[in-house]
Amino acid sequence: VEQYEISYLTSGRDLLKLQLDTPSRQPPVLVADVNFDQANAPGNPAAQTVAAANPVTNPADDTRSNRRSGDFQRLQFGPLQGTKQEADAITPLLPDVTLLAGAKATENQLKQVQGPSILHIASHGFFLEDAPLVAAADYELGFGQRASIEVVGGGISGSAGPSGPVENPLLRSGLALAGANQLRSGSEDGLLTALEASGLNLYGTQLVVLSACETGVGEVANGEGVYGLRRSLVLAGARSQVISLWKVDDAGSKDWMVDYYQRLKQGEGRSAAARQVQLQMLKDSRYQHPYYWAAFIPSGDWRPMKF
Repeated sequence: VEQYEISYLTSGRDLLKLQLDTPSRQPPVLVADVNFDQANAPGNPAAQTVAAANPVTNPADDTRSNRRSGDFQRLQFGPLQGTKQEADAITPLLPDVTLLAGAKATENQLKQVQGPSILHIASHGFFLEDAPLVAAADYELGFGQRASIEVVGGGISGSAGPSGPVENPLLRSGLALAGANQLRSGSEDGLLTALEASGLNLYGTQLVVLSACETGVGEVANGEGVYGLRRSLVLAGARSQVISLWKVDDAGSKDWMVDYYQRLKQGEGRSAAARQVQLQMLKDSRYQHPYYWAAFIPSGDWRPMKF
């Protein structure tokens, strides 16, 4: 980091997409200070009626939205106090920003975004490790693309294998939103999987920042990159992303993000700004360890942004 400015791509095809310049369709959207125990019901009364009439006894069987990993039943998320401070510091830097916080930070609300110039999500991310590997098989990923990965026992989607079907790796990573601890977020369960994220409308979105844990990890597929949240955001249309490689520190993440946005506002490139934040934290006795400054990496378009 002291010698080079580094940016990442999910695959070489991303360079072709960067030649397109799709205009943003709404101002920035900021998700922070999420209430993982409670969520507002969706504004559509019909959706509330359907949700009440069809309670989810087993989240893995919920067919009202995308399929879920059965392992979601064991996930629990604690509050992130630093994300409120992060939102308070970043909001003045983003013109006309829409803030989704507390019980309003629902999965329903996030799925309604339409190409915001910036999408910033400060929450818990998760990546579930695979079940024991038993064999290899080809299976459909859901976007007209195929990959050869390992068959896992007890999966819930994909082609059948010796010990059962394959579980799509995009079902095993995602973001926690309001109501996630109760698996009740209006008509959703509060867990936005990578598969669902690929269906967001982010064409025109210049930058997605995932100020969360483990948002850059996933299943590797030859020629396609890592199948996880980063890949999903590219498929959804986002030009660039800032993602994390491990469980990040709450306070350190807040300071990282505030400095990053300040540099973007000053006209620094998306990758250059990330590098300067890292170099600055290297000089800070509180954050010198790579655990603090090296978790977040830039992906996609590295050039300066328009505010």
